[in-house]
Amino acid sequence: MFDLVMFDLDGTLVETAPEIADAVNDLLRDQQLPEVSEHLIRAWIGHGTRELMLHAYAHATGLEEETVRRTGTLDILMPRFAEFYAVRTGQRSRLYPDVLSTLKALRAAQVRIALVTNKEQRFATTVLMVHGIRHYFDMVVAGDTLEAKKPDPLPVRYCLDAFKLRANRALFVGDSEIDVATARAAGVAVWAVPYGYNHGKSIALAEPDRIIPTVAAVAEAVRASALHASD
Repeated sequence: MFDLVMFDLDGTLVETAPEIADAVNDLLRDQQLPEVSEHLIRAWIGHGTRELMLHAYAHATGLEEETVRRTGTLDILMPRFAEFYAVRTGQRSRLYPDVLSTLKALRAAQVRIALVTNKEQRFATTVLMVHGIRHYFDMVVAGDTLEAKKPDPLPVRYCLDAFKLRANRALFVGDSEIDVATARAAGVAVWAVPYGYNHGKSIALAEPDRIIPTVAAVAEAVRASALHASD
């Protein structure tokens, strides 16, 4: 059925919002600014930690986001954020149901597995290592791996090229409209989970090819395809 499955990270494989919120608020307190609610932070996840911090800092200070961009404040804040996030990573995140069993099943079926995330490489790697799943991935394409990130199709096309596969042999699994738009632009099938971070909107509005209760549906589809092929 699929020779390659690409997964998003935050909100798809790992519930990371609590500890991201902790790190953001660590930084805001460090700057003597008011904290931001986890509810808001969940709505900002998806474009990488720099964009998330832009939203949070602008919200806490009351400044326009473009003003914050122009001042170069983020260049000063992000190294400090990295320190806080390094401490917080793994403290309050968790794998979503069926993630580990699904990765094991795909590996057993010799399906290639890639991670395509907008989170920066150092943060993505830490999350994967903390939760013991890094070794399941044949490739990790992070937000700073290439010159463009989701929703640009480049990260998905990069994976397809690396594995020498056509788009119709690949599946993208995510949780947001960003993931759906990325897959559509790259011409690959896209399935979505309903429990992640989609800016407070129902994932149904993004019209993925399929909405699945958990990522276990991916392993089930691969097993069913293998059984059919053996008949």
